Amino acid sequence: MNTQSNEIHQNQAQRYNWAEGFKKSLPVAMGYLPAGIAFGVLAQVAGIPVWATIMLSIVLYAGAAQYACLPMLSAGLPIGSIATNIAAINLRHVFYGMPLLQYLPTQKLAKTYCLFALTDETFSVMTSLPNESRQALILPISLFNQSWWVLASAIGVLIGSALSDLVPHLDFALVCLFAILAYEQFQSIKRYFPIGIAVIALAIASLFTSHWLLLVAITICMLMILARGFWTPQSVNGDTNDQ
Repeated sequence: MNTQSNEIHQNQAQRYNWAEGFKKSLPVAMGYLPAGIAFGVLAQVAGIPVWATIMLSIVLYAGAAQYACLPMLSAGLPIGSIATNIAAINLRHVFYGMPLLQYLPTQKLAKTYCLFALTDETFSVMTSLPNESRQALILPISLFNQSWWVLASAIGVLIGSALSDLVPHLDFALVCLFAILAYEQFQSIKRYFPIGIAVIALAIASLFTSHWLLLVAITICMLMILARGFWTPQSVNGDTNDQ
């Protein structure tokens, strides 16, 4: 019985391609290292303890939300207010898991972690991979990507504000990284609809608000995706009936 159980665990472990996952995480590391270091530097300047900065990168692990969290922590805002703002910023992550549900690990702990660690960059890398290799790489890529971020945050908080004076605007590296990954994903998938609704949603949202721009834009995108999903079956059924 023990031998059979060990064989099952070995077979499950063999499904993950750790070497390839490390290679696929390297482009993300090129953006995470400077952006994570910048976060650590800003946290040190804001007076956040070293342990708290590292814990934010482990427990929260969301670049934009972590940057937004620093002034709120420094101002001493209530936990409820901070949590609400972070939830609004990270609302987009809810939709990231849907295209990858069938590729998640079968083990509950691994599956939970992969859903937790599904950042913008990890999602972009995963959706640019062939379908047959996604299940073997989702856990290694997720783990390596977060490791780069935690390492960079620790380096940044230890270096302190000196690096911020030498290399300003380090946090912009995260934006550049996401733009590059989005371009590579488009080159792989060649779909114009996501780009179109993103541009339209951003333009509409900017007319109504500046403080809740991301939340409003995401809501508009969601409504447009639902409308497209509703309209497409209707169109297909209509064409079938005409024939």
